[in-house]
Amino acid sequence: MAKFRISANMEFVKSADKSFVEGVNIASELGYKYVEPMVHTGWGLLSEVGYFHSFSMEEDPLLMKEICDEAGVKISSFSGHSPLMKPEAAVPRLTRAIQFANATGAKFVNSDEMLKPDWMNDKDAFEAMKYSLTKANMVAKRYGVYICIEPHGIYTKTAQGLLNIVNLVKSPNIAVNWDTGNSYLAGEEDPYEGLELVKSHVRHVHAKDISMNHSDKERGKVTGTPVGCACGEGVVDWERIIHILKPLDREIFFSVECGTIDEADRSIKFLKKVFGSDLIDD
Repeated sequence: MAKFRISANMEFVKSADKSFVEGVNIASELGYKYVEPMVHTGWGLLSEVGYFHSFSMEEDPLLMKEICDEAGVKISSFSGHSPLMKPEAAVPRLTRAIQFANATGAKFVNSDEMLKPDWMNDKDAFEAMKYSLTKANMVAKRYGVYICIEPHGIYTKTAQGLLNIVNLVKSPNIAVNWDTGNSYLAGEEDPYEGLELVKSHVRHVHAKDISMNHSDKERGKVTGTPVGCACGEGVVDWERIIHILKPLDREIFFSVECGTIDEADRSIKFLKKVFGSDLIDD
């Protein structure tokens, strides 16, 4: 039977213009034992001046680990979203994120298909994605890391579309990161039926709730959203999600994706109650 761990996706400090170091320390103060950093290639201006939480993969991965160790938190996974239809960007980005995961003790790198160029047809898109995932999977297998694809784009807005991408490369290292908010907002199908369809592939969850106001404005009009409201304060049926995933024989991270520090505080308190004895809190 599944057991669950709670992590904080670092997006929760984005609205507060906090750096990676500040964000990690705030997560620790809120009681999070794990964080999911966002990583990027190159040198981002806002990150370099301490106004943004994303961590450059030009840095030493052990520097990231030292920062987390000092705050008393571990790294659950990486937000390594890469444009799968642009192999020249996706392959080096995913490769580096996988190496970062290995160096810091994480097992999951999360991504989605991202945007399809206007000039690209569906056939070419899937050939490009297959190339990107084939190359990245070679690295993931060496390091024992999972590449987890989430619902967030034009192809992954349905569960079958998500599986079509996951199954491009037959590998246990390519899995699903189920995003509870994106699957709901897409409005293409019942999100719980969608989860039932892909659950055997789920290794990681983005715990994203959607407020009623957000739902009224965007459901059926978008394929995803950066962050949601505090877990337990929106439309997501968390007990049903847990019931669907419970039969899986593995540990599953629920990485909270919300928009503010206060929402992250309320989210961890709510999820601890919902998980009860199924939570691994160490």
